[in-house]
Amino acid sequence: MDGKKAEAIIKACDEVIIGKFHEEFIVDAIQGGAGTSANMNMNEVIANRGNELMGGTKGSYSKVHPNDHVNMCQSTNDVIPTAGKLTVIHLAKELIGELEKLEKELLNKSVEFDDVLKMGRTQLQDAVPMRVGQAFHAYASMISRDKKRIKNSLVEMYTVNLGATAIGSGVNANEAYIENIVPCLGKITGYPLTQAQDLFDATQNLDGFVIVSGVLKACAVNLSKMCNDLRLLSSGPKTGIGELYLPERQNGSSIMPGKINPVIPEVVNQVAFHVIGHDTTITLAAEAGQMELNAFEPIVFYNLFESLSMLKHAVNTLTNNCIKGIKVNKERCYNMVNESAGIATVLCPYIGYTKSAEVVKMALKTGKNVRTIVLENGIMSENALERALDPYSATQWKEVRKKPIS
Repeated sequence: MDGKKAEAIIKACDEVIIGKFHEEFIVDAIQGGAGTSANMNMNEVIANRGNELMGGTKGSYSKVHPNDHVNMCQSTNDVIPTAGKLTVIHLAKELIGELEKLEKELLNKSVEFDDVLKMGRTQLQDAVPMRVGQAFHAYASMISRDKKRIKNSLVEMYTVNLGATAIGSGVNANEAYIENIVPCLGKITGYPLTQAQDLFDATQNLDGFVIVSGVLKACAVNLSKMCNDLRLLSSGPKTGIGELYLPERQNGSSIMPGKINPVIPEVVNQVAFHVIGHDTTITLAAEAGQMELNAFEPIVFYNLFESLSMLKHAVNTLTNNCIKGIKVNKERCYNMVNESAGIATVLCPYIGYTKSAEVVKMALKTGKNVRTIVLENGIMSENALERALDPYSATQWKEVRKKPIS
């Protein structure tokens, strides 16, 4: 290719990058042909603008041709997957940034609420006491794990098939292009890109995108589970659990005065449902590929990009419009622990399981709390009972010291 054509193509590409001609990209994101329509749309816009820059007219292609020049040494089948991977990397880094902010706020809440005792629950039933701060620290640990999974999954995205052209053989591409295109692209993007060792494999298989989607699904599941907890723990305000106060973001009803709904957690729940559905679509599309190319890359990219974008916005609103403003109802938490039969579990090491079970049954039958039952029946002294039910020791991690094997 002569220098004038190259300069015209480069200038046309730069103009597209800064936002010109967006109205000329008319192809729907979900399309047949593994992205050929989108790729040729780009090639034609660049070629037409290149012709104009060289003094020609749109549609003539006498000076810059969309196939012979813009598409030189390339194919939809290596350009589109590479562009898809670059987009995933970009969007994933934005999502990771939002997850880091969420993790930080959850850790802040774990410190803020560390001195608040509450009743832990399993199967929605009273279990044993814990601190509110411990619950939020568990959420932070979960988000940290999601963040690491997403980072690890991006390793798959750094390996691209650019230079493979149609099916992996590099047909119609010269040796200099095949050897230099990926290092050049890595330099431009700043990403540690490598060319796939087996270009046939990299052209026909989409399992790397399935891995990323699966990790996003796991993240969505975790976010949704946490939001389920927040909705339950803030339920009420008088007839629910009522341990947490979520920030009030809108009137909860068009008919019931004063009602406030947990709208931000509800948004995150719905985004999670959407991402989980996208993962199913991506899985089916990747499986449906045949022979040397998967024709269903467009729906994989469309759904994966949307999952990344939606999760980013969902995490952002959860952090800023919910987590930061959460308050705890300390009195409610204390009263529920004090009145719960679940604290009898803490007494098992002192009075045994059977006696503890008898105390629970008596408490449920009489309506008296566990402390009163134990003291009235002389099961433990007041001092011994207070030591056993000390809020901090009852909820603290127990360090296990392993004896060396002799």
